[in-house]
Amino acid sequence: MGSKNRRLTALERRAQLIEVGRGVFARHGYEGTSVEEIAKRAKVSKPIIYEHFGGKEGLYAVIVDREMEYVERRIVEAISSGSPRERVERATLAFLSYVRDHPDGFAVLAQDSPLTSSRGTMSSLLNDMAERVGDVFVSSFKEAGFDPKAAPIYANALIGMVTFVGKLWTEERKTNVEEVAKHIGALAWMGLRHLPKRPTLEAGSA
Repeated sequence: MGSKNRRLTALERRAQLIEVGRGVFARHGYEGTSVEEIAKRAKVSKPIIYEHFGGKEGLYAVIVDREMEYVERRIVEAISSGSPRERVERATLAFLSYVRDHPDGFAVLAQDSPLTSSRGTMSSLLNDMAERVGDVFVSSFKEAGFDPKAAPIYANALIGMVTFVGKLWTEERKTNVEEVAKHIGALAWMGLRHLPKRPTLEAGSA
């Protein structure tokens, strides 16, 4: 008995505040979120939040960092094995599954970030993922005789495409993410598969 009134340990409290904070930031954005709102929803006093995170920015930074690391881990696992096409498809599905399963986390990462840290913005997360995917492209490009220097362009193109489609999916949710991943994977792979070794502009240069 008395378990309902048991005080949370420091780690449990920290985890609770991260969970509550993620939801509030997802709904209201950084600027629209206050320490008061988070404290109210967590049913704690404001000093508790300052004690654990030093304030709103500290809590926000922890949430963003955790989400970014989680997404990166999912993407890296997805591209660690399989044929080049399978890796493209798995990376696409891994990211879209994150969008579906962690809507609050994705909402936070998709917002404009106030943090000046290089790891505190969505663009830096995309850059990190693009680098990982780029490694896969570099090796497959070399095998196919393409210029590996172009790999980062295609890696960023893939990540950007998946991210924007992910944002569209959260707004419409008209189909499942597996179906969306099929289309993105096919588009990306067919384009890469038939890529000329020295692309040119059909319309000529400006």
